[in-house]
Amino acid sequence: MIEPDAGQILFEGHELLSLSGEALRAPRRQMQMIVQDPFASLNPRKRLREIVAEPLAIYEPELAPSERRAKARELLRRVGLDDSLLRRYPHEFSGGQRQRIGIARALILHPKLVVADEPVSALDVSVAAQALRLLRELQQEFRLTYIFISHSLPVVAQVASRIAVMRAGQFVESGSAERILREPRSPYTCELLAAVPEIPRPAKV
Repeated sequence: MIEPDAGQILFEGHELLSLSGEALRAPRRQMQMIVQDPFASLNPRKRLREIVAEPLAIYEPELAPSERRAKARELLRRVGLDDSLLRRYPHEFSGGQRQRIGIARALILHPKLVVADEPVSALDVSVAAQALRLLRELQQEFRLTYIFISHSLPVVAQVASRIAVMRAGQFVESGSAERILREPRSPYTCELLAAVPEIPRPAKV
């Protein structure tokens, strides 16, 4: 979304910054996103069936509408939503339900990489815990790689196998989740950990 100033973006051995047009279309299909705000991320004028199936309309236009709806129903059921809700609009759902809709939309193309940008920060604690559990289950089921962006180290500890700590747009430390959380080397990482009452054990991914 933002033109980089320098560096490389490598995905499956391909330099994405050197690609454009149709050559970029294939890798883009394999990279989807779950955004932070479940209230602003869904088009209020579209029904749920259109929102979840939208990536199919873009990348698989040859599919019949009935096939798109069938795939949307399948994904909705997998994220814990009844497919009878397909005719409803976003304002009829809670924040947790909207985030599940966003997750279903991101997974309908069966991507290899999902960028999750603060996906639970706008949710209540109990709802966020449910969303994290769902994300872990889907990671195993769909064999996904997440780039999970978060300011919450307890949340990161539940989902990450590797952690990169950023400050002012620069990486200050990276490594396995176990090492970063138990033996931090950067003073900034130490400050972040000191501000958390207790860090849970890293997830086994």
